[in-house]
Amino acid sequence: MAQKWTPNSWRSKPIIQVPEYPDPNALKVVEERLSSYPPLVFAGEARALKSHLADVSEGKAFLLQGGDCAESFAEHGADNIRDFFRVFLQMSVVLTYAAAKPVVKVGRIAGQFAKPRSSDVEKKGEEVLPSYRGDIVNGIDFTPGDRIPDPERQIMAYRQSAATLNLLRAFAQGGYANLEHVHEWTLGFVKNNPSSERYTALADRLGETLRFMRAIGFSADKHQRLRETDFYTSHEALLLGYEEALTRVDSTSGDYYTTSGHMVWIGDRTRQADHAHVEYFRGIKNPIGMKCGPSMDPDDLIKLTDILNPENEPGRLTLIARFGHEKVGDHLPGLIRAIEKEGKKVVWSCDPMHGNTISAGGYKTRPFDYVLSEVQNFFAIHKAEGTYAGGVHFEMTGNDVTECTGGAHAVTEEDLADRYHTHCDPRLNASQALELAFLIAELLQEDRGVGGQSIAASA
Repeated sequence: MAQKWTPNSWRSKPIIQVPEYPDPNALKVVEERLSSYPPLVFAGEARALKSHLADVSEGKAFLLQGGDCAESFAEHGADNIRDFFRVFLQMSVVLTYAAAKPVVKVGRIAGQFAKPRSSDVEKKGEEVLPSYRGDIVNGIDFTPGDRIPDPERQIMAYRQSAATLNLLRAFAQGGYANLEHVHEWTLGFVKNNPSSERYTALADRLGETLRFMRAIGFSADKHQRLRETDFYTSHEALLLGYEEALTRVDSTSGDYYTTSGHMVWIGDRTRQADHAHVEYFRGIKNPIGMKCGPSMDPDDLIKLTDILNPENEPGRLTLIARFGHEKVGDHLPGLIRAIEKEGKKVVWSCDPMHGNTISAGGYKTRPFDYVLSEVQNFFAIHKAEGTYAGGVHFEMTGNDVTECTGGAHAVTEEDLADRYHTHCDPRLNASQALELAFLIAELLQEDRGVGGQSIAASA
């Protein structure tokens, strides 16, 4: 029989990937302050997302999840949020057109601050300092003062998340997402990109449809769904003290939800069945994700699925595959077969970023071709297994960065130094993200039997 769950029962379990705060009393004071703060999201919103993800698990919708590797305090601004949201809307339109299904939009935003690290320390020359673990924990500058974990940063992360959510809700519900403005979403710096030409062609086709709908009385002025969109937030719930402080009882159901974001996930490094992160996740009712890397075997996957989704509830659990383009064929089929054999209801999503990181020119980068290859293999394996490739999960930005090589604009190793701005791992820029959306769109068209022409031609 499972141990009785409480929001703090994780504290009795082994835990890894957490910082060592020099003043535990100061940490306790901050967590107590956070526990009195208003929720960032609401249980009803999390339930709505779970319902949409249930549709994904049944092949009736497609999941688009993406955003920053690690949000930063320094780059927080309305323009950055707007540019991210805009390219996310562009990708969503492309995928919706191709799949002929709703696209569930989930951002890695308004909470994606903490990062796991392969080492507890970083060394430069003879100096050894604690690793940077995200702005919610410590600073990125390589100085002793910056690298000391500071609990007050959790308050800053909460406030930034609240401000970001406020703006995202305004964009999603205040008219910015109006489909009749689809041409206005084109970003200036991709105008000469082949993806921009394809997007313009698609926008033209959509505009014709909307003009016809307006002519027969079905316009954005009269129908809310044309001028608004549902947009949800997500992050890796790594800092469990922060999550516990924002855990609330839903007054309508009596269930516990983390109110730090609509969806949270467990990373590939912290999914041990008897450890703290799995313990915390098993008790909250939000939709949750779990990263599945090369070290995941079928037996462990079934054990974790039983713990995290004991009622086999559709939409509760998203399995986010992150193997690398050369390893996905070795690992994914066995996991899919185990899930199918046990009749587990899950969403399968592809994270083609984390398994494809290499070093080039002194920078961490991800070749666009590797990212695309893993996505293609993910779709091909699901097709061969007779299962549904339900979504994709990217680290991306709406800015014109040079962090991942390749793509139609052909970012080279020499270009990486030009605009390498990430606080942690390399992200697709807006041009690469939109290009990838069109390539995924073609895979979605193939899945529904639309062959012989690309989405650009059909648009």
